[in-house]
Amino acid sequence: MRSSKCLHLGCMALAALVLAGCTTASRGTGDAFRLLFNRQAKVTPEQVAANRFPQAQIKAPDLSALMVLGYVDDGRQTWYAGNHAVFHLDSTGLLTGTTGLGRDLQTRIIGASPFAHLLDVTTPVTVQREYDWLPAYKVGVPVTSTLVRAGTDTVEILEQERRLVRFEETLQGGGMKERNIYWADPSTGYIWKSRQYLAPGYAVELVQLKPYQQARK
Repeated sequence: MRSSKCLHLGCMALAALVLAGCTTASRGTGDAFRLLFNRQAKVTPEQVAANRFPQAQIKAPDLSALMVLGYVDDGRQTWYAGNHAVFHLDSTGLLTGTTGLGRDLQTRIIGASPFAHLLDVTTPVTVQREYDWLPAYKVGVPVTSTLVRAGTDTVEILEQERRLVRFEETLQGGGMKERNIYWADPSTGYIWKSRQYLAPGYAVELVQLKPYQQARK
């Protein structure tokens, strides 16, 4: 039986939080949710701190927004970016799909995932993926990728600089000739920032602002 951990982020709860204005914290949370529904991606450290929910920035070809975690079901994270877009992540920080805005894109790794132990990747690793692309009616599209450790970069997140390990994943097959990039914590392997392709030409840039599982500093 699958476990389910709900953060109670339904529409009624969202509306109540936006309307709440009795305290500084509730006003900050309301401001953050107004940014969510206005699809405004740029937020301040103060706005993020005032909102008790996990948050991330998302940028895709058809969307730029603040994203808030709705719930976690058996390790699968469901995030909301505005009224119509939903993104799914696994516990390692990989995007597994998105729905809304007229498209349904899904991806999955076949077999053991090297992202479960990302810092152990010191030599190139071959990854087998499958993709589903709707409304193109393409299901189970096989894609082979090569994941490599590619150095370290300084990345600024919410006015704080982080020295992160960069991993690059080259995708080939099924019309995919793309490259995913991941910036991970050098101590934990937690992915703070990434650019991940869910379909040819459809890149999603993701930056964790307040992670669901806080990485060690």
